[in-house]
Amino acid sequence: MADSGRDRSTWAIGGGVLTGLGVGFFFLETSPMAFVGCIIAGLGLGLVVTAVLSSLRAS
Repeated sequence: MADSGRDRSTWAIGGGVLTGLGVGFFFLETSPMAFVGCIIAGLGLGLVVTAVLSSLRAS
């Protein structure tokens, strides 16, 4: 594969946001602020995973 050397750790950010969006839909009827909070938490989780993957790749 020609693309096997590409760094795909940034995909974790998008995956975290989509996961937060999916989880947030369960809380949407209860609290719209919980929906927004789940999206922000998913973004934060994706950023943490990206940082960990980048540090593991650098080692």
